[in-house]
Amino acid sequence: MKRREFILKSAGAGLLAGTSLAAGRIDKLLPNEPANPGLPFDLVAVKGGSAAAMFDKAIAAMGGMSKFVKKNQTVVVKPNIGWDSSPERAANTNPELVGRIIEHCLQAGAKSVYVFDHPVNEWTRCYKNSGIEFAVKKAGGIMVTGNSEGHYHSVQIPKGKNLKSAKVHELILESDVFINVPTLKTHGGTRLSISMKNLMGVVWNRTFYHGNNLHQCIADFTTFNKMPHLNVVDAFRVLKRNGPRGVSVADVVEMKYQIIGTDIVATDAAATRVFGIEPDQLKHIPMAVSLGSGTSDLNSLRISRITM
Repeated sequence: MKRREFILKSAGAGLLAGTSLAAGRIDKLLPNEPANPGLPFDLVAVKGGSAAAMFDKAIAAMGGMSKFVKKNQTVVVKPNIGWDSSPERAANTNPELVGRIIEHCLQAGAKSVYVFDHPVNEWTRCYKNSGIEFAVKKAGGIMVTGNSEGHYHSVQIPKGKNLKSAKVHELILESDVFINVPTLKTHGGTRLSISMKNLMGVVWNRTFYHGNNLHQCIADFTTFNKMPHLNVVDAFRVLKRNGPRGVSVADVVEMKYQIIGTDIVATDAAATRVFGIEPDQLKHIPMAVSLGSGTSDLNSLRISRITM
């Protein structure tokens, strides 16, 4: 089935309960761009290119990687590498995108760029079969294990309602720059998995989340003082059902979207529009707003929309 035929059919049936993947121009997904063209963009949404080419456009519109990474700084890039799955199944972040982000960081003068996740499946298989390990090494980055509790250290989250503390990976605590690179997909527990949900991969004791209001714990962690400096949502291939792992390529639709921003809440709010839902329908978004972690009011933001 061709992509256009798929979108037309799924618009009526819905890919989730009451949800359909958005189709058409990128300016249909997001509000009109506000005035004041001299101000920097808060959010950039790109459609229609390769994962690498879209990031080139997006980071340029945000002011370039040198706006975020300075000479001799250490950077940690956190993709979703949670599943022993091939790139075509869209359970993990697109490896081409991860590699290009690393290249931009090094070109900006980064001393080292580290990449890790705390996978659900066996970590060496996830790193290899996702294609991310190869892409990272090819780009000059450094893969680090996330499966050892010794790499995680206890921190307090005083503003959290349910999540008051967590063990966080040392790379998040020690690096100068933190770049969060989730893949947009469905999720059985949270409806969608985007930037805020992806941060569960930086904590060790994430089982606590599932027994203590998953959405609230996700929102609580956004109050921790080591939040991402940049969020890059990979929606090149979108896992439309059977998430977060997926069953086969039949669960995937090629959308060729990418959304990047500094406000983790706003970035996720924009990404929900790709699925044709409003931000407040993803429970942890309004929860994070109430905690002061960001905004879901896209009309208040200056958004660059790029179609390639």
